[in-house]
Amino acid sequence: MEIVAKIIVVLVALEHLYILWLEMFAWTTRGPKVFGTKGVSSTYFEETKTLAANQGLYNGFLAAGLIWSLAIGDNLWSTYVALFFLGCVFVAGLYGAATASKRILYVQALPALVGLVLNGLRLM
Repeated sequence: MEIVAKIIVVLVALEHLYILWLEMFAWTTRGPKVFGTKGVSSTYFEETKTLAANQGLYNGFLAAGLIWSLAIGDNLWSTYVALFFLGCVFVAGLYGAATASKRILYVQALPALVGLVLNGLRLM
């Protein structure tokens, strides 16, 4: 189970590295394809580029924390750090689902919840 728990941590970290790249470096090129342009002005992505980059940086911090948890040699400490950052991702996913798109619940919050459960079981 420890290996599966760590694989989930890796997958969630990779997802947040992708979000970092998307929001910081590809917001105006790839962003419209990923998020769609329905209901937004033609200049929306250009006008929100700085805000998206800020969000991307925060997603990078989440990914860094998850990767850090994998680098820690002590199993207990590693699990606690993973739980903290997965908890942050989960809460961010819940907030995003409530305020931006229900899809975020499945794409971000659910994988983090699976990681929380699997890593929590490591403590038993």
